Amino acid sequence: MYNDPAAWDRVNSFALVSYIPEPLAGFLDRLRQELVPNCFLRAHVTILPPRPICSSPEAAWETVRTLAPRFPPFEVELAQVEVFPVTDVIYIEIGRGREEMRNMHAALNAQGFLCYEPYPYHPHITLAQDLKGDEVDELARVARTRWAECKFPKTFRVDKVVFVQNTRRNQWLDLGESALGHQDSRLVGELVDLLAG
Repeated sequence: MYNDPAAWDRVNSFALVSYIPEPLAGFLDRLRQELVPNCFLRAHVTILPPRPICSSPEAAWETVRTLAPRFPPFEVELAQVEVFPVTDVIYIEIGRGREEMRNMHAALNAQGFLCYEPYPYHPHITLAQDLKGDEVDELARVARTRWAECKFPKTFRVDKVVFVQNTRRNQWLDLGESALGHQDSRLVGELVDLLAG
C-alpha cells in the first residue's frame, strides 16, 4: 500500500478523494496553476477532507475497503464558480452528484476515519485557497471567465476513491484505491442511517 517518500516525511493527515478524469482534469489543473502558481495538486473531489487519524493507516484503509464498494458509481456535474465567505476559498460548486457525495461522507466519516470537521461538508472542487484578501475578487473573476470558456463536458463519473496521505512538503501520496460497487441503493441508505445514528 505504501510507496516513497520515506516514512519520516509523512504526517498524520489523511483524506479520501476521487480524481477527475481527462480531459476535464487537465483543464482544471491548468486553471488552478494559473490562479495559484506552483500548485501541482491533481484535480479531484474530496469525499473525506484532510484529517488526523487516531487509528493506524491500515485500519483506516480497511474502513474504506469495507464500506466504499457498497456505494454505486455515480455521475457528477459541475456548476458555477463560487467563493466560501469565511475562508475565501474559490471553488466550483457540485450540482448533480452532491447528495451521493454527502451520503459517502456521512458513511465513511466513521471508525478509523472519524473526525469532527471545522466546517459542514460541502462537496466542491477547490481552485484556489490561502489567498491574500485583496486577491480574492480578481482571482474569482478570472476563474469564472476561464470556467465559462471551458469546452469540455463538465460531467464525470465517480467510480473509485483514493486514500491519500500528506507529507511535510505538502505532497499528497496515493496509498490505496477502492472501486465503488453496484449494490442496491436501499442498502446504502440503511448504511448511512446506521452510521449516522
